[in-house]
Amino acid sequence: MNILVTGGAGFIGSHLCQRLLTLGHAITIVDNFNDFYDPTLKRRNISEIQGTSSSLGGKLLLQEGDIRDLSFLESVFREGEPEAVIHLAAMAGVRPSIERPALYAEVNLGGTLNLLEASRSAGVRRFLFASSSSVYGNNPKVPFAESDPVDTPISPYAATKKGGELLCHSWHHLYGISVACLRFFTVYGPRQRPDLAINKFARMISSGKSLPIYGDGSSSRDYTYIDDIVQGVVKALEWTSDPYPKFDIFNLGGSHPVTLQRLVEMLEQALGLPARREEFPMQAGDVERTYADLTKSSAILGYEPATSIEEGIARFVTWFRESREKRGGTTPCLPI
Repeated sequence: MNILVTGGAGFIGSHLCQRLLTLGHAITIVDNFNDFYDPTLKRRNISEIQGTSSSLGGKLLLQEGDIRDLSFLESVFREGEPEAVIHLAAMAGVRPSIERPALYAEVNLGGTLNLLEASRSAGVRRFLFASSSSVYGNNPKVPFAESDPVDTPISPYAATKKGGELLCHSWHHLYGISVACLRFFTVYGPRQRPDLAINKFARMISSGKSLPIYGDGSSSRDYTYIDDIVQGVVKALEWTSDPYPKFDIFNLGGSHPVTLQRLVEMLEQALGLPARREEFPMQAGDVERTYADLTKSSAILGYEPATSIEEGIARFVTWFRESREKRGGTTPCLPI
């Protein structure tokens, strides 16, 4: 199948593209290589994907451009002739969205609208949308189920992800596009974005810098290893293969929340180094906890995360050390 993957040069996208190539699919990647974090890392991810494609004799096309540009997307659809779209591209992060809400709305809402319209025009009938656990806000009920109300987002980022789900439902209803909205829960692993906690903390511990701990360390996240997320996306793609149009929302998480304090302890153990901590008040927009109810995604998709946080942290640290050794002890990234 010909598959268009937006944000394919990113952390999740690069792993997903490699998996899709091993399954025999032809891939078109759309990415604008923006400077939210060092574009060098994204170019490196593309090299990894190209290596996989070359070794398999696969078909891979890279289209560099912005999803806010509808004419660009229309040309991409004409050239790649995708049969399915996996839409991962977005402005990410809760805290930056508070500083630049208009940009997040332009990219995450306007860009998603453009992709849905381009899909409709091109006759694409299978669409996967990367949503986020942030849509649940400070949900008092745990674990978070897809049927829970998500009408009170506490950050512009969360609001744009909920808005994206609503747009997807409208295009499903109006034009018969099969859509799976996938709510990702704190994804980590090799190539993780440098602004995210596990990668950022590993660099700071290795450099002897103090870790910023927001709150008392009791906040918790449902960390999900990248291989498990990729498994879930592939299963959701299979779910959209039925000839009749359908729409649904699925949690993709680990379903085993870990406190911030425990996460730091595991990184200390894996790195063999002590962490210095500096406490700050909780930041606006941050949720207290995330916790995925996987009952629905397990029953319908057959999604079953297989990587424990202990195993995942060990794999991440192995990659982290190898990556730093290759580059003389440093990795291009956001400042720490």
